[in-house]
Amino acid sequence: MPLTVPTWPDLLGSAEHTAVHLEMRDSYAVDYEKGPFADWRAGHRHEPADRASWWRPWLDLIAATVARGVVVRRARIVSEPVSEYTRFLYDGTFTNVAAGEEVRWLPRRQASALTLPGNDFWLIDGRLIRWNHFSGDGASAGGEMSDDPAAAKLCADAFATVWEHAVPHDRYEIR
Repeated sequence: MPLTVPTWPDLLGSAEHTAVHLEMRDSYAVDYEKGPFADWRAGHRHEPADRASWWRPWLDLIAATVARGVVVRRARIVSEPVSEYTRFLYDGTFTNVAAGEEVRWLPRRQASALTLPGNDFWLIDGRLIRWNHFSGDGASAGGEMSDDPAAAKLCADAFATVWEHAVPHDRYEIR
């Protein structure tokens, strides 16, 4: 029987030790006409000192998760030169870091020999997976939950290997 996909607060709220996220796409649901990506393309940049202008519910959730003692890590495998969307993500990643996430970047060329799952995922405490499915244009195609031990091990091993090879956000130079 398939597991129900919990809300983000419930999923991250269930984490006791770790919540890790692996992202492997070069763009996600880009709206070139409106929204944060369009604003960024028009020249808007978050001002780090003006936290009220960029802090949002997602960052509250991450900060609360970290405050409970959960280590939250995000690794991004990116093509270089990076896509315009990846540059947008990079410019805003300081907000994730401010909320308490640890973030690293791995150039895709350095991931060629790594064993990776077929989809982006969140792995909670090394045992519960939230697969993130996307359509070809990057739109969300929904999440799927799994507690399959073999899949969880694949995700844990893949994330650990990516993390070991990836560059911390504050040292990654976008190309």
